[in-house]
Amino acid sequence: MTQRKIVHIDMDAFYASVEQRDDAQLRGKPVVVAWRGNRSVVCAASYEARRFGVRSAMAAVHAERLCPQAIFVAPDFVRYRGVSRQVREILKRHTDLMEPLSLDEAYLDVSENKSGLPTATRVASAIRAQIREELHLTASAGVAPNKFLAKIASDWRKPDGLFVIQPGDIDSFLPPLPVGRLPGVGKVTEARLGELGIRTVGDLRALELSDLEGRFGRNGARLYELARGIDLSPVIPNRPTQSISAEDTFERDVLLAETAPLIRRLAEKIWSASRRESRVARTVVLKLKTKEFKILTRSCTPALPPDSLEEISRIALALLDRVQMSAQQRFRLVGVGLSNFCDSPEPEVESQPILFY
Repeated sequence: MTQRKIVHIDMDAFYASVEQRDDAQLRGKPVVVAWRGNRSVVCAASYEARRFGVRSAMAAVHAERLCPQAIFVAPDFVRYRGVSRQVREILKRHTDLMEPLSLDEAYLDVSENKSGLPTATRVASAIRAQIREELHLTASAGVAPNKFLAKIASDWRKPDGLFVIQPGDIDSFLPPLPVGRLPGVGKVTEARLGELGIRTVGDLRALELSDLEGRFGRNGARLYELARGIDLSPVIPNRPTQSISAEDTFERDVLLAETAPLIRRLAEKIWSASRRESRVARTVVLKLKTKEFKILTRSCTPALPPDSLEEISRIALALLDRVQMSAQQRFRLVGVGLSNFCDSPEPEVESQPILFY
């Protein structure tokens, strides 16, 4: 099998960098992209703010305590999406094999590239230069034989860095890394591995495949491969949408009956987003988080895909009846989503009931 050449492009502090680019008064200052409020979370933080420990997904009030001089800027996702499209146009100059992961990062397979450059490293350098010159933003890049390693590499010299993992470097690069750097190794898996004395990728390599499969099931085989730098997953361009969702956190905990107005507003958001998709969603999902941080989900798959905002709102509100909790239970977050996308809204047989699960 021919060795792949994969590049992972990751925009540096993307939302915050766009804000600093567009407002000269923000440059060089600690910028936090977030709505103010007790329940708001940080969407992005400039590197000036990160020096104080501010990170994405952190509570905004905590970020403000860490960095009292931070400048808070409300997110402008319409503008960020526009800049993201400009970045992708640059990426497409080099290859059609591009797989976006989010607004600010993407994988590229440049085993063969459209720009005629001799190496993947040259391609990554050209992309970073074009982003800097044309968009006045910086991006970090990782170059490696597969997606897993390329993503690790892009984070190695952030911000505004380029790092290359050659095939011959894998066996010296991976073993010293903490096992938490491997995809799919969250806190729970990391703790379980720690109980076995496994703290580095090198430690993980010492375990046999059968032992890992016995302890972690199918994920054990994946851990075995990643510890050896094996990742055969291809770059998939135009990956079809799997789900669309929107959620919000209340300023104060509310009763179930008080969630209806926000559910309607969230339904408007996901309906608007779904109109840009060529495929249709079959399932409406309601998500709730209690004040104790317990997450509940309820979903409905009607016989025909919901085809209007009114129908999505009606189904999402009806799902409230499936939440069997005390009338005094309070909630801190609500979300509405669409999932189970299909290519065409073909009707099911008339006898199929509405499915709740």
